[in-house]
This record gives sequence, structure tokens and C-alpha cells, in this order.
Amino acid sequence: MPSIQLTVNGETVRREVENRTLLVELIRRDLGLTGTHVGCDTSQCGCCTVLLDGAAVKACTVLAVQADGASVTTIEGLARGEALHPIQEAFIECHGLQCGYCTPGMIMSAAGLLAANPSPTEAEIEHAIEGNLCRCTGYGSIVDSVRLAAGRMAGK
Repeated sequence: MPSIQLTVNGETVRREVENRTLLVELIRRDLGLTGTHVGCDTSQCGCCTVLLDGAAVKACTVLAVQADGASVTTIEGLARGEALHPIQEAFIECHGLQCGYCTPGMIMSAAGLLAANPSPTEAEIEHAIEGNLCRCTGYGSIVDSVRLAAGRMAGK
């Protein structure tokens, strides 16, 4: 089995993994970080989205060996202690979540967008989250949440 090393939420992780182990399996099963959800196993729903070297990726489509040497941020890695990340706060304030199943993936997709584009248009926000399915909110409050977070993160 290959041995890999990656940084997950700021901590160095070394593991031996099978070649077929998915990144989402490593995160949830081996590391116990269950905020990253498994939904469809086909990359359609987006609830497994994490940041891989700063880019939003669906962890059900990435092999753990492909993340060797990379930095991974999960939903658990956004908050700093008790202080929520501005995106998390905005999702609460704008009611960007209901059942919460899609929320970690939505937030991580938003984090990837805002890292690359701090002032996205509504169309850019919609494009960034279009690979994430939500069955509860209707997306309007999610777009509002990302817009609010972008403004706050830009100091507006």
C-alpha cells in the first residue's frame, strides 16, 4: 500500500492507503472528520466538496493518493476555534441552510470561489455552486449568504 502525506486542516497526516481509497473515505473514515458528507458517490451532489490546495473539489472523485503532498481543508478547518468563518456566519444569518446535508459542500464551494474571486457577481456565485444540490432552500438564500460573506470578507 502506498504511503501518503498531506496536510489536513493545518495538521500533517501520514497514512498508508489502498490505491483505490477515495479522498472522502480518508477524510471521514480514517481521520474521523464527518462534516464532509457522502451523498451520491458520483460527483453529482457536491456535499463532499473540500478545498484541495485552495480549489474546491468533490472528494468522491479524488483518490487519496492524488492528494499526496497537498493541503486539504474540510468544513471543520474553516472555523478558528469557537469563531465561525464569515461564510459560516453568513449562511446562518441568511438562512442558507435548512436540513444541513448540503451545507458543508456549499460552504466549501463558496470558500473556493471567494479565495479565487473576492468580489463575485451573482452569476459567478451561481456558477460556483451549480455542482451542489440542495433540496430544501431554493438557492436564493444560499446566493445571498455567499454575497454577504464576500462583502464582509472584503471589509464592506
